[in-house]
Amino acid sequence: MASTSYGVNDALAVKLWAKELAHEAVKATEIYPLIGPNANSVIQEKTETKKGPGDRVTVGLRMQLRGDGFTESEIAEGNGEALTTYADNIFINELGHVVGVRSENTIDAQRVAFDLREEAKDGLVDWWARRISVAFFNQVCGNTATSGATYPTSVKYTGLNAVIAPSAGRILRANPSGGHTTDETLIAGDELKLTDIDRCIELAKTGGTNNLPKIRPIRIEGGEHYVMYIHPIHTTQLRSQVNSGQWLDIQKAAMTGGEITNNPIFTGALGMYNNCILRESEQIPVGVNSTTAAQVTTTRRAVFMGAQAAGIAFGMNSGENRYRWNEELYDHKRRLEVSAWSIYGLKKFVYNAVDFATIVVGSFATPAA
Repeated sequence: MASTSYGVNDALAVKLWAKELAHEAVKATEIYPLIGPNANSVIQEKTETKKGPGDRVTVGLRMQLRGDGFTESEIAEGNGEALTTYADNIFINELGHVVGVRSENTIDAQRVAFDLREEAKDGLVDWWARRISVAFFNQVCGNTATSGATYPTSVKYTGLNAVIAPSAGRILRANPSGGHTTDETLIAGDELKLTDIDRCIELAKTGGTNNLPKIRPIRIEGGEHYVMYIHPIHTTQLRSQVNSGQWLDIQKAAMTGGEITNNPIFTGALGMYNNCILRESEQIPVGVNSTTAAQVTTTRRAVFMGAQAAGIAFGMNSGENRYRWNEELYDHKRRLEVSAWSIYGLKKFVYNAVDFATIVVGSFATPAA
């Protein structure tokens, strides 16, 4: 019986593996449900760099008009209000990784019961999924730690764009009565609570005392929602709050009210509170010392987001695959190197020095055991 197979370096095999890598990496990326093509997405994918040359895409913002307008007996001519616009840029560059294995028909391949080439592909899938998630949370959490940190010291871990610290008024600390203004001053008793989510929602809707731009929610099936990512330590803290109106009551209300939907943003969510969808990620970074820029390992920075909190862009000719796949044989075809790379960029949106749709919440967070 005849069968179809594709050997190493076959042109069709390269395309098929690139497509498979892209598909599996997307599924494995925990922030994938947030990515969308329009302004109703938490992470908006900008396509301008896919259509032509250029290493950055400029994203404009028009502020709301604030003028009084005119009525009878008032002159309209010459009393127009000037538009206020701001811009931000997403820079794109190459990022990739290489895996080296022994090729087929070597004793190394003979000794193991799994396909080394397949394992190399799976390893690159995991690498890309983790790298994009790490880059995203470093960006939206404003992780500018440079001492004691591994990831933010290189743009390879920040979406190939520099991280910008949370802007004034866009970072809160748990236990507001404690008067904390830095991550390093947070102590036991300053754990994340549901009231901190309420504070974020109020700030998003009103702009707060600094009269910041309001944060627009995303629309899902006719409802308006925000999204907040928390660390597993935060999850433990919230679940330990069993008083009336706390975690257990929220879960009961969500299940009774039919809030479980097939929308991917809800899939895998911890629950919903005050129309804020709670999701969990172990990539939520620790705090940053305000003086030394070192990590504050006793704290974590949860992040509350609305529409267009961040943007992502890919290079042209990437198509639906977004990744390039290449295989090279060396040492008389006894050694195989597999690589996967992409031209991409990821960045938190900041306009006029203000974080557009993110609010960071620092809190005391140490492992329960």
